[in-house]
Amino acid sequence: MVWVANLASLELHTSLSRAAKLEQPSALVFDLDPGPPADVVLCCQVALWLRDVLAGHGLETFPKTSGSKGMQLYVPLNTPVDYGTTKTAALGLAQRLEREHPDSVVHMMEKARRGGKVFIDWSQNDQHKTTINVYSLRARPRPTVSTPLTWDEVESCWRSKKATQLVFEAEQVLERLDRVGELFEPVLSLEQRLPKALLEGVEAPDIDPSQRKASWARRREIEKSLSHRSGRG
Repeated sequence: MVWVANLASLELHTSLSRAAKLEQPSALVFDLDPGPPADVVLCCQVALWLRDVLAGHGLETFPKTSGSKGMQLYVPLNTPVDYGTTKTAALGLAQRLEREHPDSVVHMMEKARRGGKVFIDWSQNDQHKTTINVYSLRARPRPTVSTPLTWDEVESCWRSKKATQLVFEAEQVLERLDRVGELFEPVLSLEQRLPKALLEGVEAPDIDPSQRKASWARRREIEKSLSHRSGRG
């Protein structure tokens, strides 16, 4: 931590793995990203839907703010599992919520699909990706904090429709820690196993052909640029 502080790093984006077993995620995560004009209030509704579905499978879920505009939900596992399994389960749940709530949820990343909806980013469940760490500051003009929440707070924000309820600065978070304790501790210690039912009926993610073409064109553009620079060197 001293080394990170010495680099003047405000944001800490960490892996879902621990050093001893990089191939094994310690949790399943859902990154809830609202597309304007949606905000964290709609994220709260989506989080409650996900919580209830997961509770139906006997799994506890822990919410936190992103410290920016969205939220993350963590399902602690801390049992043998691989990223292929957690990513499949997350994708399946994202697809289910999109089917059940098509006016509020989308499971694909394309910006054109996300206006006024919450993108459930299931792809964060990957050995090569990181997520903003709990208690991390965000590098913004107002450096708010990624803060663990109680489910009562999530429900209250959804009822009141006041996004400001879930905005916390550093001093507030320290006061909360003294008052409510370490809400995220179970994410490190609670042992849960993903039921096989969450892996059934998952469809390959839908990809818009125009987006695929654009991605390929962008890749060729980058490769051409790198080749040009190499030639000049």
